Amino acid sequence: MAKQLRTKPGAEKAPFRPDRILEFHPAADSRLLEFLLASMSDRKRTTVKDFLKYNQVMVNGTVTRQFDLELKAGDTVLVNTTREFQMLRNPRLSIVYEDDDIIVVNKGYGLLSVGTDKIKTGTAYSILRDYLKRIDPRNKLFIIHRLDQHTSGLMMFAKNVKAKEAMQHNWNNMVLERRYVAVVEGKLEPSEGEVRSYLAENSAHEVYSTDNPEEGQPALTLYRSMRCANGYTLVELQLETGRKNQIRVHMKDLGHPIAGDRKYGAKTSPIHRLALHAMTLRFAHPVTRADMNFSTPLPPQFAKMVK
Repeated sequence: MAKQLRTKPGAEKAPFRPDRILEFHPAADSRLLEFLLASMSDRKRTTVKDFLKYNQVMVNGTVTRQFDLELKAGDTVLVNTTREFQMLRNPRLSIVYEDDDIIVVNKGYGLLSVGTDKIKTGTAYSILRDYLKRIDPRNKLFIIHRLDQHTSGLMMFAKNVKAKEAMQHNWNNMVLERRYVAVVEGKLEPSEGEVRSYLAENSAHEVYSTDNPEEGQPALTLYRSMRCANGYTLVELQLETGRKNQIRVHMKDLGHPIAGDRKYGAKTSPIHRLALHAMTLRFAHPVTRADMNFSTPLPPQFAKMVK
């Protein structure tokens, strides 16, 4: 008779309990604690105060413990009666938007979008996946597109197969606008225009432009100078195609590599990073087809370079 293995007392895995979330909408302006007490009159005052104390109250998408927070009529107040709301706390990755189908994040420079053969953790994907699993172990995360490790800015992930396939199978029609900002070496002349080429990649994983359509994939980048000073130009770039290292190669082709981009010809690195940021991401929602438009501020370091 096989011996039955026993789990050590106290080491049993607790069964997952789904969050029980109550939703309230104030009819008039009020203070948070007094509104909660009135809305949950069946609960003890100490219980309601504990909800605030232990990060179980969210107002308009933001977790708060401020008992005297001013509420406006129509605000959304959520109370998680099961446990604290799970929040993403990471200095290099922040959530800009999240719903049942997608997550839009602002990725910091130096952070890999996804893992490699050598690096599996500490990527944008693994950080987000762990966050979702804390909410519910059944949650999933899917990659839709990537940013270079040293490019900061907006990128999107899918939370289900339907959203992933809708975006990836119809990318050119779903993505309405992708704008970047960069600081390049020298003064761009002309101040606006386009760069068109075929992009290919060599055995050293370096992307290069070619005129041969059989050698590479078509790529088009539109650019516009915004400011020029101190030997640098702040430039806005719009991707008409989304090839690997496209902006970096096209700026090199113009003779104005991006500051900090040693791989593609830059001679300087005044802010000790690649001066490239994905500033705007606009797309049709993969499920609702709503127009989703997100922008981030110009990185302060970029502005200082052309002050």
